Amino acid sequence: MDLLPFLRANAPFLAAGALLAFCSSFGQTYLISVFAGEIRAEFGLSHGDWGGIYTLGTTASAVAMIWAGIATDHFRARTLGAVVLAGLAFACLMMALAPGAWALPFVIFALRFAGQGMTTHIAVVAMARWFVASRGKAISVALMGFAVGEAFLPLAIVPLLGIAPWRMLWVGFAVFLLLVIPVLSRLLRLERTPQSVAEESPASGMRGRHWRRPEALRHWLFWLVVPSIMAPSAFGTAFFFQQVHLAETKGWAHIELVSLFPLFTGTAIAAMLVSGWLIDRVGSARLMPFAQLPVAVGFIVLGMAEGLPLAAAGIVLMGLSQGALSTLSSAFWAEFYGTRYLGGIKALATAAMVLGSAIGPGLTGALIDFGIDFEDQMVGIAGVYAGAALLVAVGVTRARRLLPFAA
Repeated sequence: MDLLPFLRANAPFLAAGALLAFCSSFGQTYLISVFAGEIRAEFGLSHGDWGGIYTLGTTASAVAMIWAGIATDHFRARTLGAVVLAGLAFACLMMALAPGAWALPFVIFALRFAGQGMTTHIAVVAMARWFVASRGKAISVALMGFAVGEAFLPLAIVPLLGIAPWRMLWVGFAVFLLLVIPVLSRLLRLERTPQSVAEESPASGMRGRHWRRPEALRHWLFWLVVPSIMAPSAFGTAFFFQQVHLAETKGWAHIELVSLFPLFTGTAIAAMLVSGWLIDRVGSARLMPFAQLPVAVGFIVLGMAEGLPLAAAGIVLMGLSQGALSTLSSAFWAEFYGTRYLGGIKALATAAMVLGSAIGPGLTGALIDFGIDFEDQMVGIAGVYAGAALLVAVGVTRARRLLPFAA
C-alpha cells in the first residue's frame, strides 16, 4: 500500500501511536537534560553527582519495565495509555515540587519509567501488533512523534528558561499531558483487545512459532542483539545528557548546539521512513548489521569538530542511525519472535534500552569528573558501536535461516 492511502486508512491508530511517542519526550533525556544546569545549580550537584542520580533512577525504571511491560499483552492501549500518561503528568509535578536532592532519584525513576519506558513501549508494541504487512511503515510513522519532540521541544524550552522559572515549565508539562488523555481515548475508541488482535492477525517468528518470554531469554539471538539495543541508548542518551558540558568544552553557546538538533531530527525522520519502507520489503534482518555504523563515524566526527559545521555533519550521521535503529529494533522482535506474546518480549528489550540509558550518563559523568571530557570519550564510544554491530551481524545472519519465509 502506498504511503498516503495507508495514512488515510489508518489515521486514528497512527496518530495515537505518534501522540504517545511525542508524549514520551517528557521522560526522555533530551528534554530532562535541558534542565541539567538549573538542577545542578539549585541542588549543588557535580556532573558525577547528577549522572549518578540519573543512573540510579533510570536503572530502577529498567527493572520495573521487566514486569510492567507485560501489561501490553492484556490491556488496550487506550486504557493503559491513559493510566501511564496520568502517571507521567504526576512525575512532572514531582519534578516541579522536588524539595531537595534526596527526592531526585524518585523523580527520575517516575519520569523515566512512565515516559521513556512505558509510553514508548505502548506505542511501539501497538504498532507492531496492529500491523503485519505494513509493520515497518506503521512503526516509522508513529515514531515521528518521538522525532518531533526531540527536535523542537529542547529548542523551545531553552529560550523559555530565560524568562520563566524552570519548575513552572514542569507544571506546564503536566497540564499538557492531562489534556492529551481524552484525545488519545477518542483516537482509539474502536481499538480491540491485544488478545483479539493476536488471535485474528497472528504473525509467527522463527521456526513458525510464537515465542514466549522465557524461551526468548534462553535463545542465543536475544543476547547477541542486546548490545545493539544498549549501545545506542547508552551513548545517544549520554550525548543529549551532556549537551551543556559539551557546548562548554567546545566553546559553543548552548543554544548554538541545540540549534543543530533539528538536523538530527530531520535525518532521523528520513531514515525512519526509508527503513520502514525497506523493512516491509526485505525484513529487518538484512538491515540490522549496518544500522550502527553511521553513528560510530558520527561520534568520531563530533569529537574532532572544532566548529559547528563539522559538528552538524556528526549529528546528521547520528540521526541516520537513530532513525533507522528505532524502526528496525521495534520490528525485529515481532519478525523473529512472533506477535502473540510480543508485549512481554518487547518489555525485556525496552528494559535493556532503559538500562543502557542509565549507564551512559553515569559512566560519562564519572569520566568527566575524572578529567576526561565527553569529546575525548567519543572514539571509545565509536568502538562500542562497532562491536555491537559485529555481534548483531553474526546473530541475525544465523537466525534468518530459521524464519518461516526464509529462502
